[in-house]
Amino acid sequence: MKLEKLIISGLMDPSLVYPICLTIKTCIVSIMMFLLAGVPLALWISRSDGVIPKLVSFFVTLPLVFPPVALGYILLMTLGRAGIGGALEEYTGFRIVFSQTGVFLAAFIAGLPMLVRPLQAALGGENIIKLEEAARVTGCGPFRTFIFITVPLVRSTIASGLLLGSARATGEVGITMMLGGNISGRTNTISLEIFNRVSRGEFDEAGDLCLLLAIAGLLLFIALEKIHKKKES
Repeated sequence: MKLEKLIISGLMDPSLVYPICLTIKTCIVSIMMFLLAGVPLALWISRSDGVIPKLVSFFVTLPLVFPPVALGYILLMTLGRAGIGGALEEYTGFRIVFSQTGVFLAAFIAGLPMLVRPLQAALGGENIIKLEEAARVTGCGPFRTFIFITVPLVRSTIASGLLLGSARATGEVGITMMLGGNISGRTNTISLEIFNRVSRGEFDEAGDLCLLLAIAGLLLFIALEKIHKKKES
C-alpha cells in the first residue's frame, strides 16, 4: 500500500515527478561521465609517477575526506559569477551554477572517488601489468591492449565502481545544494526534495521519497552481491 501510494502521488504531484526524473537523469549522466573520464583517469593515475598524478589523486579523493557543504562552497566561489563561471557565462552564455549542469557536476565530483580509487588499485596490480606487457610484446597496440586485455580483467571493479559512484552521486546533498541551488522545479533532486519536505513539515511525502531511495538501495545491493559472486567464481 505504501509503495502504491508513492507511485500514485508521484504521478499526480508534479513537485514529486520532477525531482524523481532529475535524479534518474543525473544517474545516467554521471555514469556516462564516469566511463568517459573516470576510467581513463584511474588508468593514468595508476601508471604515472610524480607530483601531478598524486595531486590529481588527492583532489579526486577530496569528496571522501572533506565536508560536502564546504567543498560545494569552494566550487561555488570558483565556478560562480565571482570566479571563472562569470567570464564563461559572459562570453559563451553557458552557466554552471544554479542549473542542471551544476547538479550533474556535483554528482560527478561526489561519485568519482568511488570508481577511481578501487579501479586505480586494480589497474596497478602486478599481474595485470605483466599481461599487458605480454600483449604488447606480441604486437598488440596500447588501445587494443586496454580494450581486450585490461578492461576484461577489471570489468567487475568497473561495474561495482559505477554502481557505487552513481549511488553516491544521486544521493549527494551538500555539493548539489551549493552548485545547483536547490531550486524547486529546476535543480531539486530526490535527496534535496526530502530535505525540502522535512523543512516544510511534510513528513509523509518525505517518507515516501525515503522509501523510493530505500528500494533503489536494495536493488543496488543485490546487483553488487551478484558482481561480487561472479568475481569470486
